[in-house]
Amino acid sequence: MSVLIISGTGTGVGKTVVTAAVGALARERGAAVAVVKPAQTGTERHWGGGGNDTGDLAEVQRLSGVADLHEMAHYPHALSPEAAARVSGRPALRLDDVARQVAKLAAERDLVLVEGAGGLLARFADDGWTIADLARVLAAPVLVVAVAGIGTLNHSALTLEVLAGRGLRLAGGLVVGCWPSHPNLAARCNVTDLETLSGRPLGGAVPAGAPGRSSFAEVALHALGPEYGGRFDAANFRREFGEATAPL
Repeated sequence: MSVLIISGTGTGVGKTVVTAAVGALARERGAAVAVVKPAQTGTERHWGGGGNDTGDLAEVQRLSGVADLHEMAHYPHALSPEAAARVSGRPALRLDDVARQVAKLAAERDLVLVEGAGGLLARFADDGWTIADLARVLAAPVLVVAVAGIGTLNHSALTLEVLAGRGLRLAGGLVVGCWPSHPNLAARCNVTDLETLSGRPLGGAVPAGAPGRSSFAEVALHALGPEYGGRFDAANFRREFGEATAPL
């Protein structure tokens, strides 16, 4: 069974695009890949595979071409899954149910990607279970998506500390979910500092505007490192975009 959890240092960091990129590369290799979104918030419509679907799975399908997609709950309010379930009056997900369904999918596929909601410790139910707990139950590694700019170091350090403290495996290097076309000094310094925090080279950097490109699979190939199926070269990226002396 091969399961990869995609989480992030917070919300809006590029988890869905990175999930699509990993899925696109797996699909290009001919792997049987499924994508799971345990809880989708901020939409009234449950994923059904139709042309009018919205939410993260619709974006994953549009970008990657992966059609084996599974949403286990949806809530209309753009909140954490636990809060969204509470205010909508709909039932929250149970950890054991989600783990069982993911394991069943993984038994028949080469790879199952599970995209979390928000950060690693966002609550899914009133008993407090999180995507970190799901990773523990499934013994699955976690791909961590981070932002490029200022503020990312604290959020990344906290996320990595949670992983280490709970005995969870970091899948590879941190992946920058949206690398700016004109990186400022903070972003360039963070190339070095994110690698220092994780003790590993960057696992990738998805360029800004990637979701709008027609050749998304080609973008993914060069945006993700070998541990995720791509050809991203962290050393070359560091030389090109990393920290430089700034004028006083």
